[in-house]
Amino acid sequence: MPSAPSERQLAARIAAHEGWALTEDRTARTAPGRAAFAAKFLAEAGGDPIRAEHLRRAHYLRLALKSAQARRRIRELTTEAAAAEVELREFGGEL
Repeated sequence: MPSAPSERQLAARIAAHEGWALTEDRTARTAPGRAAFAAKFLAEAGGDPIRAEHLRRAHYLRLALKSAQARRRIRELTTEAAAAEVELREFGGEL
């Protein structure tokens, strides 16, 4: 039995892949999770399916916004790092 956290994580990933390899109907296997996810929005909307759909769309748009912000921040940091490397080279520094 793996004891180190990295070994346990690797063993869990192996088991997950083997489990999916043995799953014939992936849609049926994920149906309870999808139903619970939809029920969460329906509950938040007080049972109104139209409001629930808007809440679901807002959720995914929030995720898209966070993703765009993260990509922008990565671009900014990459640009800053490249500029710092150029500046270091100009002053005769080593990388």
